[in-house]
Amino acid sequence: MEWDIAGRVVVVTGAGRGIGRTIAETFAAAGARVAALDIVEEGVLDLARSAKEKGYDVEGFSVDVTDGSSVRSTLARAAERFGGIDVVVNNAGINVEGRVADLDEGAWQRCFDVNVAGVFRVCQAAIPYVTESAHGRIINAASFAALVPSIGSAAYAASKAAVVQFTRVLAGELGPHGVTVNAYAPGMIPTAMNGFAEMPQDAQNRLLDTLTLRRWGAPEEVADLLLFLASDASRYITGTLVDVSGGKLVTQIPARAYEGR
Repeated sequence: MEWDIAGRVVVVTGAGRGIGRTIAETFAAAGARVAALDIVEEGVLDLARSAKEKGYDVEGFSVDVTDGSSVRSTLARAAERFGGIDVVVNNAGINVEGRVADLDEGAWQRCFDVNVAGVFRVCQAAIPYVTESAHGRIINAASFAALVPSIGSAAYAASKAAVVQFTRVLAGELGPHGVTVNAYAPGMIPTAMNGFAEMPQDAQNRLLDTLTLRRWGAPEEVADLLLFLASDASRYITGTLVDVSGGKLVTQIPARAYEGR
């Protein structure tokens, strides 16, 4: 099914590589006009060049989500370039690993500054634009770690749980404006950040055994969900967390269904 988002202006943070780049490319291919944001400008400029060769309307912008002035000025430039903002996808994020006893305080703060305060800064800066749109949407990246954390993921899991609660509050505040605010929880999707696909096969099997759909996810499968959440088909869905993890949380031991096959 195709979602009619042609012509809508979509801001995607962390769009220079990985899942964020796929999200930006997917929206562009669906006819949206995309402002691709990343702290590393080279990645989004390359994305914009590639997209324009295909006839898509994509512009790359450099932004630091830990800097409020950078966020506000960049969204203002994007809104000026495209004539407004309809949809914001807060994809930018970092991972910080370490057991609580050994976790560096600076790393903890950095994780929250990017993953939580970064989302706050972008959302706050976007409110004047999305509330003026007839199709206002904010979509925030959480994680299944927000529901079921792993050992050594205290900073990351806590930051993503905070994003979920922030999303719910913002959904309530923007409801009177007809703006929906939702979060999504990607599962095991190999990226440069997590290195799933480069793990030894035994380690990969151990992780895959936790999934109802026993395979790695693809960035396109996350992007497809976001197309729906950005479309009018989702207009009565707000304040929710959508799990796109291949059934990570469905049953206690999903691998049993595969035994003896």
